Amino acid sequence: MDVLSDAIGTMRAGHPSLSLEAADPSWEKEVQTFAGARFYVGTTGRIRVTAPDEAVITLQPGDAVLLPHGIAHTLVNATDSTAQFLSGAYRLERARPHPLFQDLADLVSLPARPDRYPGLQASIDLLLSELGEQMHGRDLVLPALLEVLLVHLIRACLIERAGLQATGWCVALDDEVIARSLRAVHERPADPWTVESLGAHAGLSRAAFARRFTAMVGQPPLTYLTWWRLTMAARLLQTTDVPLSTVAQRSGYGSAYAFANAFKREYGISAGRYRQQHRTDHHHERSTTNS
Repeated sequence: MDVLSDAIGTMRAGHPSLSLEAADPSWEKEVQTFAGARFYVGTTGRIRVTAPDEAVITLQPGDAVLLPHGIAHTLVNATDSTAQFLSGAYRLERARPHPLFQDLADLVSLPARPDRYPGLQASIDLLLSELGEQMHGRDLVLPALLEVLLVHLIRACLIERAGLQATGWCVALDDEVIARSLRAVHERPADPWTVESLGAHAGLSRAAFARRFTAMVGQPPLTYLTWWRLTMAARLLQTTDVPLSTVAQRSGYGSAYAFANAFKREYGISAGRYRQQHRTDHHHERSTTNS
């Protein structure tokens, strides 16, 4: 699995939501902080999105905006007639966000650019089509399209970001050398990686690789490796019933004892307790959703 897919997969929680909203000429709405990401797409008229730092984005038909950190904001109809827009949200795990997400701005404007973001525009068009037609199977199609849209939104954000900075995740994912090492870590986290072996895999000396990786990713190679291993272990604890020894093995730890110590240092509780707490929270969330 590639790094972006892994980053999204480890953070996604619950089910995405989507609605097509209409706004009267005097319409205004305060949107509170959300434990996830929100997006809006203009369809008719103009909608103004204002963040607390007074950053303002005005959506015209086809324009999108992503709020990857779920900050509070204000929505206003910026026309003297009825406006419409798509409103969507993705719940994300905030306790351990992937640094790729942290590299994104609070408010990202993505103007309608079919030549620059063809996948994003195609996803938006498909969503609008499904919302406008009561077709059989839409309950399966809409959530799938929302997942696809999230990928295209983040891809577009990374493209925008890459034009503004020389380092960071938006650049690292397109850097052939660093991307090769990141893929190796994500595809084979249990391998006995060292800085030297990762550098050799990427085609650089140990020192040159360590400098380049740290400058772009923001963490030394082994720090990121440990972070990813324990993040993946936490995901296994949340979503499977495999024994702790299996979790340890899949996460690159030679023994359950070594894994238990590393996990407790990182999370502050034992792996078993973490699993129990998450299952309790997950059951409560399901019960609340179904009530």
